[in-house]
Amino acid sequence: MKLKQLEGLLGELQQFSNPKVELEQYPTGPHIASRMLFTAENSFEDVSNKVVADFGCGCGTLGAAAALLGAEHVMGIDIDSQALELASINAEDLELDINFIQSDIKNLGWRGQIVDTVVMNPPFGTRKKGADMDFLCVALKVASQAVYSLHKTSTRDRSVSCIRYLEGLETISDVGVCVYHKHIKRVALRDLNASSAEVLCELRFDVPQLYKFHKKKEVDVAVDLWRFVPKGNQGKGT
Repeated sequence: MKLKQLEGLLGELQQFSNPKVELEQYPTGPHIASRMLFTAENSFEDVSNKVVADFGCGCGTLGAAAALLGAEHVMGIDIDSQALELASINAEDLELDINFIQSDIKNLGWRGQIVDTVVMNPPFGTRKKGADMDFLCVALKVASQAVYSLHKTSTRDRSVSCIRYLEGLETISDVGVCVYHKHIKRVALRDLNASSAEVLCELRFDVPQLYKFHKKKEVDVAVDLWRFVPKGNQGKGT
């Protein structure tokens, strides 16, 4: 499937009508979702014929993209039942077979590397510090091949908390949204079961006016697309 075709199909999906700010629910748009999964498949062969999990799936856009690109099996996990209902409708509309699971990512209870690839647009941690790192920690425990994750580019400069974490003065939860590229790489390699961690590219995340505190109709947020490889995998691109 070509990139434009993938983006067009994802553009037909329904999005949040009443998003929950406490869960940092922002729709992953078709532009960024299509490029994220297209890169995972065409550059690293991490999607087609693979078992793919979409962490914090929301409306199910990333999982749908994985299914459209030929994933063997796709699972979407989210804590919000209303989001899962919408994701299920989206999957049905595209005639995709996706298994949806309601669970807090931290309480998922999976043991071992039971999926090939995890894709996710985790909470940036603006409401709950460390939420993105919690997602990454679990993802690197259950994925055997790769984890693809989006993190705000602007948080690269927040290195003080990372340094304190690396010195043992703060926990992962205390680090919050600190994803300064050099330090998140060190954390991933040293503490989160990763054998490699790299920023593949910078993308533009279109944030629409969803909440009352949003003053602008739309804002473009720069995000980094990260690829993490769990220990034990020395496949393509490692």
